[in-house]
Amino acid sequence: MIDIATRVWNHKWKIDPIVRSLIDTDFYKLLMCQSVFRNRPDTQVTFSLINRSTHLHLAQLIDEGELREQLDHIRTLSLTRGESTWMRGNTFYGKRQMFTPAFMDWFEQLRLPPYHLERVGDQYELTFEGSWPEVMLWEIPALAVIMELRSRAVLSGMGRFELQVLYARAMTRVWEKVERLQPLDGLRLADFGTRRRHSFLWQDWCVQALREGLGQNFTGTSNCLIAKNRDLEAIGTNAHELPMVYAALAEGDAALAAAPYEVLADWHEEHEGNLRIILPDTYGTEGFLANAPDWLAGWTGIRIDSGDPATGAEAAIRWWQSRGEDPREKLVIFSDGLDVDKIAALHQQFRGRVRTSFGWGTLLTNDFRGLVEGDALAPFSLVCKAVAADGRPTVKLSDNPRKAMGPEAEIERYKRVFGVGEQVPVEVVV
Repeated sequence: MIDIATRVWNHKWKIDPIVRSLIDTDFYKLLMCQSVFRNRPDTQVTFSLINRSTHLHLAQLIDEGELREQLDHIRTLSLTRGESTWMRGNTFYGKRQMFTPAFMDWFEQLRLPPYHLERVGDQYELTFEGSWPEVMLWEIPALAVIMELRSRAVLSGMGRFELQVLYARAMTRVWEKVERLQPLDGLRLADFGTRRRHSFLWQDWCVQALREGLGQNFTGTSNCLIAKNRDLEAIGTNAHELPMVYAALAEGDAALAAAPYEVLADWHEEHEGNLRIILPDTYGTEGFLANAPDWLAGWTGIRIDSGDPATGAEAAIRWWQSRGEDPREKLVIFSDGLDVDKIAALHQQFRGRVRTSFGWGTLLTNDFRGLVEGDALAPFSLVCKAVAADGRPTVKLSDNPRKAMGPEAEIERYKRVFGVGEQVPVEVVV
């Protein structure tokens, strides 16, 4: 097993670039990229880094030269022969050749497009512009670079033994969490921790700990490179990006209201089984379910990613029942701000009522809370989102108003079109 503390002590080693592969990304990104490549390849988008934890002054912590070095390195990456073989020949969700020859031919030639980086006060403005299939693949690497450079900045002043003790304590914390999950009969849990991880090596260690500690109850990882290297299932479906861009491109209110369902109609043509998972909260779960076409009720399940998770799951159960579906045959995936207590409570509350699964993210792969002075390694809320499509602003409402994004006038328009009323704010942990 890798001695992470020693590697961190020598973190300038070229063996440890922060992003070491184009498939060091979440599986849903590749699935969505193929869908975009097929349906909207010429759409021009802008992605932007958004630090929601504004108290953390990233430009004071992270050297601009080091940041540029890591971003420039990512632009040199291309798919290796082994990675291409894994994508072309592997079985994902029981299906071979999930990725089409046309998409793979394009992906094998891809180099990520240029970036724009500027220091604005104590923060960095980092944006990416270009064709949607290319630019969207910057999201996860950009987040990984910022998160790990922040970690490296905090760790850089520590001595060799101090680092050994820090990682020993963090490993103990992860393993104690695993031990608390072991008694949960029928638990299904995956690693969703790529986007805000402490580091690549740490995420890889956490995945190995879950595999050993949970056995068959650990279902896989969202990280494609780790899934390939560790012979695990790659986990993921789709995200808010698709409806956000489709909605921005819609002409008029009627087309805007239909946009979230148009996204899933395109997805329906491409995928089946456990890839048919609804993410209903982009513009409010309640309105989405009330206006959803009947064919969506036949999909496999729903992912709950904002607001109160139990409330969202109860809404899903009522919706399936109203559409003549048996909730016990449906899958609810919880994926927002999870840690052990919440996982255990939700597992107990919904066991036997629906099939449940958990995508455990930041508090798996970046929980160093309280382990260094000033809590300087505590996770923070960083996102990289599509902010414009063909020159039009994107909007996200969410079931948590604290996660809303977009110009204020457009937010109000979207609330009117989608019938979003009063919402209960929920603390955004990560």
